[in-house]
Amino acid sequence: MAGHSKFKNIMHRKGAQDKKRSNLFSKLSREITVAAKMGMPDPDMNPRLRLAVNAAKAQSMPKDNIQRAIDKASASDGENYEEVRYEGYGPAGVALIVEALTDNRNRTATAVRTAFSKNGGNLGTEGSVQHGFERLGLIEYPASAGDEEKVLEAAIEAGAQDVESSEDGHTIWTAADDLHQVATDLEKALGEAENVKLAWKPNITVDMDEGSAGTLLKLVDALDDDDDVQTVWGNYEISDEIMEKLGG
Repeated sequence: MAGHSKFKNIMHRKGAQDKKRSNLFSKLSREITVAAKMGMPDPDMNPRLRLAVNAAKAQSMPKDNIQRAIDKASASDGENYEEVRYEGYGPAGVALIVEALTDNRNRTATAVRTAFSKNGGNLGTEGSVQHGFERLGLIEYPASAGDEEKVLEAAIEAGAQDVESSEDGHTIWTAADDLHQVATDLEKALGEAENVKLAWKPNITVDMDEGSAGTLLKLVDALDDDDDVQTVWGNYEISDEIMEKLGG
């Protein structure tokens, strides 16, 4: 178990992204539909669907929208989305993993390649950066869930692997296969989490200077603005001071 959280920059620029909600619900709906199509349309019987529904609820997505997304999975005329992962490098050699759900691989590949090339990056081949990350379960709680000791105790009891706490909140890591069970047990102790999902956690991080950080964040935003892109993961670390200078 570990202390201070360094994860706040790695998933993407969370503070800014939380304000950019224009296409958030459509991405959440797409994940719910795919999860429901891959298993039972009942969240209690389908761990991936339960995670997707919880993520949608955490973003205050209306119940009607959630149900429509589940119902779309059984509609014969519904789109068929497939999971695609892209890997590449951003400014200063930062490694990026881009997860997408698409009904047109050519369209998505072109958009992702364009975003990389226009923002100081290079799209790599599959597996080119994945070796620098570990596939784990990620559970996030706000600081209001409890102090560091309370959250650590609950996480150990639930079978989590690691906990990182800061004034911004708590990041709890689990083995990928244990995510659903640990999240369920933690909910009994700490209430509903802000975020529960499978994550790419970097083995080491790259500290960014102001110039490289500005270019990198434009790349991350360009990728995240694409409807097909679900999540952008990276191994970068940007200090609070630089984020403030950049208006993040």
